[in-house]
Amino acid sequence: MKILFRTDASAEIGTGHVMRCSTLAEELHAQGAAVHFVCRRLPDDLQSMLLDKGFTVSLLDEIPESSEKDDALLPHSHWLDISQSADASATLNVIQGDHFDWIIVDHYALDKTWEAAMRPVTHKIMVIDDLADREHACNLLFDQNFHLDQHHRYQHLVPKDCRMLIGPEYALLRNEFKTCRMQAGIRSDSVKSILVFFGGVDQFDFTSKAVLALANIRDADLTVDVVIGAQHPAREALIASCAAHGFNLHIQTSHMAELMLKADLSIGAGGGAVWERACLKLPTISIAIAEHQVSQLNDLSQTGMIYSFDSHDVTPLKIQKHVEALIENQALRHLLSVNSAALVDGAGATKVARILLTATHLDMRLATIADEQDLYEWRNHPTIRAVSFNQQAITLEQHTQWFRSTLSNPQRLLLIGELKEKPVGVVRFDIDGDSAEVSIYLIQENHHKGLGQSLLSSAEQWLKANKKNISVIKANVIEENSISQRFFTQAGYKPVSRSYEKVL
Repeated sequence: MKILFRTDASAEIGTGHVMRCSTLAEELHAQGAAVHFVCRRLPDDLQSMLLDKGFTVSLLDEIPESSEKDDALLPHSHWLDISQSADASATLNVIQGDHFDWIIVDHYALDKTWEAAMRPVTHKIMVIDDLADREHACNLLFDQNFHLDQHHRYQHLVPKDCRMLIGPEYALLRNEFKTCRMQAGIRSDSVKSILVFFGGVDQFDFTSKAVLALANIRDADLTVDVVIGAQHPAREALIASCAAHGFNLHIQTSHMAELMLKADLSIGAGGGAVWERACLKLPTISIAIAEHQVSQLNDLSQTGMIYSFDSHDVTPLKIQKHVEALIENQALRHLLSVNSAALVDGAGATKVARILLTATHLDMRLATIADEQDLYEWRNHPTIRAVSFNQQAITLEQHTQWFRSTLSNPQRLLLIGELKEKPVGVVRFDIDGDSAEVSIYLIQENHHKGLGQSLLSSAEQWLKANKKNISVIKANVIEENSISQRFFTQAGYKPVSRSYEKVL
């Protein structure tokens, strides 16, 4: 499976769009998908990060002074500073006629115009959005944010058949947060450690205001960790001020989850970091650093998920007063910790990736006698044998006997999944009453990587349509085969029991 991401990062745009796309791309890449990023604006450190993760990165040319501008401007059109049609043409040019299973666009300056222009190279488009301020021509709309009216915000902005993934249960968090969540407890004790983080860029330098606020809190033995990105506009001043106050300054850290885990209280911006803190049950004073964050934080405050206040004219003194009030209110911090933890489980990227990977429908057909030789060769591939219960190579005579017996057995269904009339993989269902045990493998060719979930999902749909009495599907996996265990878990299968036996 091949996935194209179109996103940007800059001092004005921030780094959040690229970071959440990178998180989803990592999950897709781990499942065998090939990932290609196309960006017009991308700081060097982010480009290096994407390349280090094994992704292809293409940079669009700088915008000439005489570039064509859009007549119908979007609120964030200045982020692009070129017409959407010109940007789409440039994107098509850099991918050089390549075709993608999905194009994922995370950009406030792009809408249905750009998306429609990309249709020649994809059948499926996913839009990542937060604003609900423009129309889209997409198959899947993703918004990980919380709003009181979240299920109605895009009602007239997407096609009727568009699937929507809405809410923080799908929040795109790096694996470190899911791992650390198991260690995170509800915050109920006194505040000894405070974390400050206002995003990878913090264009208006809210960080310095928070540092001054904490420096003015008297009679408090606090450990303060301050996190900034490498491109922070007040980097040198913050190095000096944190040193003067005895605060720990972390620049472009790769240990954000660990810092959140040890903190008792956090001060930070809205946006994606809200869900990172919620995942780790960290009570937070959230401040809107951009206009589109205001309504999100207001709604979260109303439901007791976060602590927020009027973000207009934010001063160090205003931050200080709210920090002191929350330090003194143990019950409120406990409530914020409990409520925020219920929002996010850290598995959002896995959920979204599974949906994308299973969205490629394969044509399923019953095997026939004409498939006998192909199945013999596929089954004997070393990679397939390595994950089979019988790992020995089978002879043609053994295969012929098994295959013909299978075709004549009404309780055994042997299916071949095809994409564009080319075989992709094999699925077998062994029927027992109202249940079926599934066995599955992909034909070992490079362009089939990432289609395992699609093969399983398509086979399940075929079974549901053709064997309506089947209500349960079981999978028997070798205990040492962690890859297959993860595969079935991601497909919604749950472990039920283990079998034991004793040889007398």
